[in-house]
Formats: sequence, C-alpha cells, structure tokens
Amino acid sequence: MRDEFNDPLWRQVLSGAQMLFVAFGALVLMPLITGLDPNVALFTAGLGTLLFQIVTGRQVPVFLASSFAFITPIILAKGQFGLAETMGGVVAAGFVYTFLGLAVKIKGTGFIDRLLPPVVIGPVIISIGLAMAPIAANMAMGKAGDGSVLLPYSTAMWISMPTLLTTLIVAVFGRGIFRLVPIISGILVGFALSIYFGALDLSHVADAPWLAVPAFTAPAFNWQAILFIVPVALAPAIEHIGGVIAVGSVTGKNYLKKPGLHRTLFGDGLATSAAGLFGGPPNTTYAEVTGAVMLTKAYNPKIMTWAAIFAITLAFIGKFGAILQSIPVPVMGGILCLLFGSIAAVGMNTLIRHSVDLSEARNLVIVSVTLVFGIGGVLIGTGDGPDDFGLKGIALCAIVAIALNLILPGNDGWKKKSADDAPDI
Repeated sequence: MRDEFNDPLWRQVLSGAQMLFVAFGALVLMPLITGLDPNVALFTAGLGTLLFQIVTGRQVPVFLASSFAFITPIILAKGQFGLAETMGGVVAAGFVYTFLGLAVKIKGTGFIDRLLPPVVIGPVIISIGLAMAPIAANMAMGKAGDGSVLLPYSTAMWISMPTLLTTLIVAVFGRGIFRLVPIISGILVGFALSIYFGALDLSHVADAPWLAVPAFTAPAFNWQAILFIVPVALAPAIEHIGGVIAVGSVTGKNYLKKPGLHRTLFGDGLATSAAGLFGGPPNTTYAEVTGAVMLTKAYNPKIMTWAAIFAITLAFIGKFGAILQSIPVPVMGGILCLLFGSIAAVGMNTLIRHSVDLSEARNLVIVSVTLVFGIGGVLIGTGDGPDDFGLKGIALCAIVAIALNLILPGNDGWKKKSADDAPDI
C-alpha cells in the first residue's frame, strides 16, 4: 500500500492544486455575491489555511475558505455601515471562535451542546439560506439585488436555468472528482451561454495588469457593525465542529482530542480575523475538500499547504481576478438558486437528524420565532436610521434562539422521546 505521507514533492504539489480546484468555485462565488474582491478572498483563504495549520501543528487535512453563512449579514452590513466597518465585524467574529475554544478547553465539548443544541442551530441555518432567496431569484432573472434590470428577462433565463441544470446534474450524477466541482461546471456552461447571447463583457480584462496587488481593505471598528456580524459566527462554529468530525471519520483519527477542538476552533477564528484585517470574507472548513480527501485518500496535511500557496499566488494575477468579476449576474443567480436552498436544507436536516420534537411547545416556539425573525426582517433597536442601533436578520435570530433556549424551562426538551419514555397505554 502506498504511504502518501512519504509521497514525492511533485505528487504533493499536484494534489494541492487539485484540492484548490475542488474548493475554487465556492471560494470565489461568496465574494462575488457580496461584492468583495475575489483575489483578496483567494489570498485570505490561503493565509487562513496556513495559520490554521500553524495553530494545529499541521495535523488536520482541511482547507479554509469563504463561509456562505456570512453572505446575508455582509451584504446588509456593507449597505448600512460600509465595507471597512463590516470587515471590523468580521475581525470581531473571529474572536467568537477563540472564546468557544477557550470554553471547550475549560469546560469540555458539552458546553457547546448546551449553549447551541440542534433546536437553536437548525432554524438559524435555515434562515441563513432562505433570507437570501429573493436575491437569488432576482439575479437568475437578470436583475440586481435591489430589483433593477440588468439583462432582458428571456436572455437571463436562457443563461441562468441551464447553469442551474448543469450544476444539478453534475452534483447528482457526477462521478469521481467531477462530482466535487458542480459550481465550476455550472459557471463554465453559464460563461459559454453568456458569450452566445452577448451578455459577457470582457473589455476590462484587457486593461487589467497581469500582476497586481489585491485590493486589500483595512478594517474600521464600529460597535454597531460588530454587534450586527458577531452573532452569525455561532452557526459556522457548529459547522466547523461537524467538519472536523467529518474529516476525522475519513482519516480514522480523532481530531477533537489531538490536536484538540480548542485548537481547531482557535485556528478557524484566527483565520477569520486575519481575513477581516485584509478585507476578505470569513473563513470556514470546506466540506468539498473533505470529500476530495475521502475520494483521493490524500490524508497528508502538507497537501493543504500547497493548496494554500497556490491560492495566494493566484491572488496576485490581476487578469484572473478581472475574469472572475466579469461573470454575468444570471450565471451566479442560477447557481444561487441551488446554493441558498441547500443551506436551508442543511438546517432542516439538523432538526431531522437529531430528532428535534416539534410537538413540544418549547421547541415549536424556538423554531417558529427564530424563522420569522431571521427571514421576515424584524428589527429590534432604536430605529433603522444610519445613526440608530438595531439588530435584525441572522444576527437577531441567532441571539433570540440562544436566549429562548436558555430561558425556557426544559433545556433538554428538544430531544424526541424514546419508546421507553412513552406513557403506557
């Protein structure tokens, strides 16, 4: 049997390039949706992965990149507070992971189970997915997020729907490595259709330099923006734990013990804070890369070092970033119709997989209020003006869900009763 830990350097480099290819579609899609620079996202993904490896002693074969959980709050925060202030919130969000890691070190993993049970995390994740559904629909129909028309409806639909269909087909029927790159497949088909319909503008690509420093943005710290962004970090923190467990089941190692969940959480938090310092999106462990690790049996963490180096290198190719930013809106809209729905489905699966009993009034109250606050746009604060303080959307529903879970009696009431607990008939 081949010992991949002793593979020659060329094989490790090739495997690293493959891992970046698998992560690439989702990595750049998130900044394109939120209006961040994709080259900065590539840089911060590579930097974040390297920082994670330093903290964890290069023991865990994971790749960190753009977290989709932050799409909604980043878009809203950019409009309300500005990009620099939003990045300040991202930096602060990284400290949430640090706090959770410290709590795990002191109290053990049970602390997180009590603070963030499935009845809390499930509806928050559902809200993250569905809150952006109208934007995905608008983009698929050739409109901007605010509803203004960018392309004729018929042209946009002839681009977005085949893009969506291609992504679906590759995700469901793809085999081997191809099953791991449905987003890239959809983008390629969307690009081709955009060229055919004359919807692709590459004029600014010719003007872009071959080598260029990414458009880094320094953070500015505004306590309102921080309170708006920080609560969202709780959901991807749980996603991180699931990702670490998943890659451990693939490699046959218990990473919760060695290097320890407190170290992986701290590494993830450090990567997120570092991303905010440069103007990039928050980072999280990528399930697509874990799938590639399982498929290729490439368990050597050094492979992720090479993937990170490739990401940082690509970040400084100016024409590459210009091509990414030229992706037409309907192409992204078609993919987002699947992506945002998939996020919501993960939340529903969280409730189902843990047998959350919605016949219990306590659970029904938590899930119901969380969904309405998260999707409906409820605002709690002093007003909605630029100088007013208010919590809304994902930030609000995350805080409300945690508060209700802690306040309402029966803290373990989310669990479905077993047959042994049922009353005698």
